[in-house]
Amino acid sequence: MFTRKIGIDLGTANTIVYTPSHGFLINEPTIVALSSPDNFVLAVGREAKEMIGRTPADIVAYRPLKDGVIADYYITKAMLGYFIAKAIGSMNFFKPDVVLSVPAGITPTERRAVVNAAKEAGAKDAFVVKEPILAALGAGIPINSSYGNLIINIGGGTSEVAVVSLGNIVSWASLRVAGNKFDQAITDYIKKKYSLDIGEQMAEAVKIEIGSALPMKDKLEMKIRGRDLITGLPQDLVFNSNEVAEAIHSHLLDIAASVQNVFNNTPPELVADIMERGIIVSGGGGNLRNIDEFFKRMTGVHTYVAEDPLFCVAKGTGLILNHLDVYKRTLLNKRI
Repeated sequence: MFTRKIGIDLGTANTIVYTPSHGFLINEPTIVALSSPDNFVLAVGREAKEMIGRTPADIVAYRPLKDGVIADYYITKAMLGYFIAKAIGSMNFFKPDVVLSVPAGITPTERRAVVNAAKEAGAKDAFVVKEPILAALGAGIPINSSYGNLIINIGGGTSEVAVVSLGNIVSWASLRVAGNKFDQAITDYIKKKYSLDIGEQMAEAVKIEIGSALPMKDKLEMKIRGRDLITGLPQDLVFNSNEVAEAIHSHLLDIAASVQNVFNNTPPELVADIMERGIIVSGGGGNLRNIDEFFKRMTGVHTYVAEDPLFCVAKGTGLILNHLDVYKRTLLNKRI
């Protein structure tokens, strides 16, 4: 397998790697396991995630990205090196060009850190594009048209709301409230209501299996396990989707408020376009049940979930890779 171009959706929760020739190659958690105190990389991705909450004191599982940006440069570089090597194959002697996603609110310093980490990890050249642009491309939105399109990309660390027109972002908001905060809200809710302490992976499983943005008439149920905070003993509990909706409601309201702020800063002509064309939801948060109905109720605008919302940003990197020479002259040179 010889790969010269790689697209990486560098997410806080998951990293997805795409190549034009082979499609989606990698979809693994953005986690690195290190041995302490020598900081030797033991595992990356899915294997590292399985160690969370189960490791001895001398093995630590890290999330090298926080709120969509690099929190630990060394660990991020090691992780990118692993994913790039896995994507290009051991027999490929050519360094690939890499397109990476970054949050809309990234600073120049954070941007340089991503580019440098990718180059030191094995990339020939690295280009960064803001997630709302990539998500819009991956969702099939014609970003170069003069019509306004609003996209809500709910990832693991950040939720980004952006109006895209003529190939660029007109107005946007980046909120550090997303999937990870949903998981924490579920953990806190169960701890407060039932005095039961559950792990990070259990909270995420609850969100995925029975999570809903709104209460449901036919609620879903799931048996969860944790540690009773009173007795200290293991305990089972049946949790339902309406309780998930209650637990994450305040966070969803924060995202809805960001959508309102973006509308307030958008020219009226583009707002009219959005009213006609609707809002698109992408990112892993797009898989939350009734998320489209929630935003429709909050904004009064028809809302649609993109096809395969988790993969929209990675699909967007693929479209840029297919026309890299064109985008080098336009999108990439705008430093967006």
